[in-house]
Amino acid sequence: VTATDADEGIYGHVKYSLKKITEKASKIFYLDTESGSITLVQTLDFEEGDSHELEVQARDGGELFDTAKVA
Repeated sequence: VTATDADEGIYGHVKYSLKKITEKASKIFYLDTESGSITLVQTLDFEEGDSHELEVQARDGGELFDTAKVA
């Protein structure tokens, strides 16, 4: 995921976090807090589940944030 902020300095620096994730999904996916890149920690097993939904939050250096669902 990608978010941008036009502010300069710390107020323009965006960090990412997972806000809504199941315990099972937290063992499968990794979110890089600096880049917003989501990667697999282990392989997907479609016999255990055929879909996953994550809620990613992007927050700037101030108080502003937004969220997105990733399916």
